[in-house]
Amino acid sequence: MKIDKKYSPVLFAFFMSLLMALIMSGVLTALFSGFNQQFFAQWMRAFIHAWPIAFPAIFIVAPVVRKIVGAITKEE
Repeated sequence: MKIDKKYSPVLFAFFMSLLMALIMSGVLTALFSGFNQQFFAQWMRAFIHAWPIAFPAIFIVAPVVRKIVGAITKEE
């Protein structure tokens, strides 16, 4: 089953925010708390707080970034 192409911007924001929030929350948790017995629980707690912010942020910012990149790059 494939999803209709009209949902591409939402899917892009969903997966990009999921992965970025997961990576960034893991890195920051490791930096500030270190790798201890509670690392995974702290990481998931940080991720749960970060992702609801990352999703709408990417959904809103991605079109702006595409325009900026389009303006500073030349077409082939």
